Amino acid sequence: MPKKYAFEKKITIDDHRYTIRADSTEELAVKIAMKKRDIEENKVRITGSMTVKEWVKICLGTYKVNVSPDVLETMTLRINRHIVSQIGSYKLRNIKPIQCQAIINAQAGMSYSHVTKLMQEMKFIFARAVDNHLIAENPSANLVRPVCVKGERRAITDHERKHLLAVADADPAYNLFLLMLYCGCRPGEAVGCIGKDIQMIGGYRMLHIRGTKTKNSDRIVPLPNDMYERVKNAGPFEPLASNAAGRMHTESSYNRLVSRLRRDMNISMGCRVYRNKLLPPFPLADDFVPYDLRHTYCTDLQKAGIDIRTAQKLMGHADIRITANIYTHVGTDRIVEAAAILNNPQPENGVKKAAGWDTGWDTKKP
Repeated sequence: MPKKYAFEKKITIDDHRYTIRADSTEELAVKIAMKKRDIEENKVRITGSMTVKEWVKICLGTYKVNVSPDVLETMTLRINRHIVSQIGSYKLRNIKPIQCQAIINAQAGMSYSHVTKLMQEMKFIFARAVDNHLIAENPSANLVRPVCVKGERRAITDHERKHLLAVADADPAYNLFLLMLYCGCRPGEAVGCIGKDIQMIGGYRMLHIRGTKTKNSDRIVPLPNDMYERVKNAGPFEPLASNAAGRMHTESSYNRLVSRLRRDMNISMGCRVYRNKLLPPFPLADDFVPYDLRHTYCTDLQKAGIDIRTAQKLMGHADIRITANIYTHVGTDRIVEAAAILNNPQPENGVKKAAGWDTGWDTKKP
């Protein structure tokens, strides 16, 4: 049975609440002073009463000393974004399995790799807490994986691109996905783009993508004229692609927009509709996801002859091997184009023209 104290006082330090207990007012005052000193000297007591945020910082700093700085940075950002942002202020000992599962459920529709890494990181954090006797059981031990996208990303086909652009012309809400196709934004980056991110640099329109995945993801990319015309009226602090209420997309509104995009593309491709429901077969491939548009952007860079180092910067990849992995996905159509180029005495009719970049990437201000 826990000890009963005669006096108790709650104090707030750096936005954290602490409960101090003692047998006398003099002892209480001493304990409060010691607590403030410990925090100022970064000597937070490692107990089950510490917050998840405090434990994550200590855990990663102690147990992840053998990983590279880039890997640690990516891991920390992912943990902070998806775990700490949700339960970081809770006491470590109070976390329940249902809270951990809710965090993982929110990743439904994301890549298999992302969900797997997040589950592993969550289990690691709480497993180390168990090892240190801070909690009795690991609340993330029995996580259930939600439905996620498994397999490699791919570039969209010319047929899919045609119908994507057709539905986007009819509905400005789909500017969100065009930011992925024309500027290589990740979904979260496209959601976060605002008017003041459009800049003029060297006489060209550019888009500042304020990425948060790694330090490399904060970058400047060219903004094609067609994309600029679609978003030029956004105010400095207004999203370039807002939700129905004119505000920045939430996770739920983004997911609804993805479902709407798939529906509209299916209809554009000729899918039959009965009583407002689509009838199979569905022309749009099952593996089509918006993230494919970012992959397509990288493939377009390759077709245009952009060197891989520049492509790495434009994609915001921390590791050039990720860019190279996309650059090596050369389809049969590229082999046929290569044959045409090698047999064509006019080099100006090469890859750049075939990919359409001789007209689509004139980003100079008119």
